[in-house]
Amino acid sequence: MKIILLSIILINICGYSQNAQIKEAQNLFEKGDSQAALTILNKTEYLIINAPDEDKSDFYFLKGNVLKDLAIKNIDAANNFTLASQAYQDVFLFENESGKFKYTIKANMALKEMKSKLVNGAMADFKAGNFKESAAKSYEVYMFDKKDTLNLVNAAASSINARDYDSAIKYYERLKKINYSGKGVLYFATNKKTKEEDVFISPKARQSAIEQGLYEKPRTESVPSKKIEINNNLAYSYLEKKDFANAERVYNYVLELNPNYIDAYINLAYLKLQLKKSLVDEIASLGTTPSEMQKYDKLNAQKDDIARSAIPYLKKALDIEPKNPDVTKTLLGVYRSLDMTNEYNTLKGTM
Repeated sequence: MKIILLSIILINICGYSQNAQIKEAQNLFEKGDSQAALTILNKTEYLIINAPDEDKSDFYFLKGNVLKDLAIKNIDAANNFTLASQAYQDVFLFENESGKFKYTIKANMALKEMKSKLVNGAMADFKAGNFKESAAKSYEVYMFDKKDTLNLVNAAASSINARDYDSAIKYYERLKKINYSGKGVLYFATNKKTKEEDVFISPKARQSAIEQGLYEKPRTESVPSKKIEINNNLAYSYLEKKDFANAERVYNYVLELNPNYIDAYINLAYLKLQLKKSLVDEIASLGTTPSEMQKYDKLNAQKDDIARSAIPYLKKALDIEPKNPDVTKTLLGVYRSLDMTNEYNTLKGTM
């Protein structure tokens, strides 16, 4: 009995301590000191493990609000928005288990507000040329609303603009993994009050808004697949990283999707010529010892073979666009480097 009684006393003491610290954190939050409030909540969180679900709901709703406030104040915004989202998700979990929905609606509204602020922030950063920041915010939106894959597309595109090719590869590979195409139908209608077009999730949702007198001028738009664009950008990112093997793999997939996609042929030729350049640099570094001269002959033969492998891609590009001056100039250069005089003169004569 003494052991049981001691356990009860300890639980009551922990519960009192926990509630007191949560109350203190709430007071600090209301006074605008969210950083101090978060410090208390982080120190207290281990006590919440054995608390009733209703107390857990109180704790995580407050924590979500504190983190959201820090993010809105632009204090480690992307990370704090993500942590706030996780806290609100915990509110949903514990209130669903307890059956008492005290904060569910408020937490859901907070999530929508956070998403809106992040999306607007990402757009503002993109327009201002802050591409890396824009990418980070778009990716954070995607992470707590993975159904809205457009934010992952925006994160990838912003990363390309930021020349952050590691992130671009990460995001484009994820888009490929989830088999994103972007193909679909958008259902628009004009808001009578704002005079702006809004997108609806379905024709029924749009029709309902029209029947309520809130919207007019319905419009439907088909959105083409973005698979080629996604894979082309992914291949380009690999190319910029000098990961030629993966770049070639993805460009070949682009050509499976569209055998007449001229950019893929041009970039495959460029890829081969970059490999040739690497060999030329290696050859230039060789000395005149017998072993180095032997290596020279081998590398020189490889160099010419690689240059030849670019020719079919350049010729295919000219089949698609016969008057492309850049492709013509590049192919003439390849012919000259390989002493292909007849081919050089024939192509020169078409100019």
